[in-house]
Amino acid sequence: MNKNEDFYRKLRVKIKNWAVFGAGRNSRWSEYILLAPDIFYLLCKLVVDPEVPAREKAKLAFAIAYFISPIDLLPEAILGPAGYLDDIVLATYALNSVMTNTPAHVLEKHWVGEGDIFEVVRRVLDAADEMIGAGLIKKIKAMIGGK
Repeated sequence: MNKNEDFYRKLRVKIKNWAVFGAGRNSRWSEYILLAPDIFYLLCKLVVDPEVPAREKAKLAFAIAYFISPIDLLPEAILGPAGYLDDIVLATYALNSVMTNTPAHVLEKHWVGEGDIFEVVRRVLDAADEMIGAGLIKKIKAMIGGK
């Protein structure tokens, strides 16, 4: 098992326990936070897929590093799983860029989450401003080169 798979499994257990037994039961953002492991997995798969353009892989690699890093805009060490909201938003901005520059079947073959990946990304981006605030959205867009 590589580092990314190990992180994915630990993240899945941590978030599932939070959502079922912890504070996540009452969080309005639980459905989004539960996406974190599947989004992380998708990022890891896409970054090594030969059909993804190199420029997009750089954005994906940044999003992976952001997920793994203990230092980010909403730190998980302080906020618990709710701290993954900024990671999820950053990842979906990166995925949105990949979606416009990569054939749809590439994303679909690597998506292990529930529902349609394109709909999931749209839902997250629609709620992003309310989830983490406009100020953090601007910082995230600047990090990944978005407008």
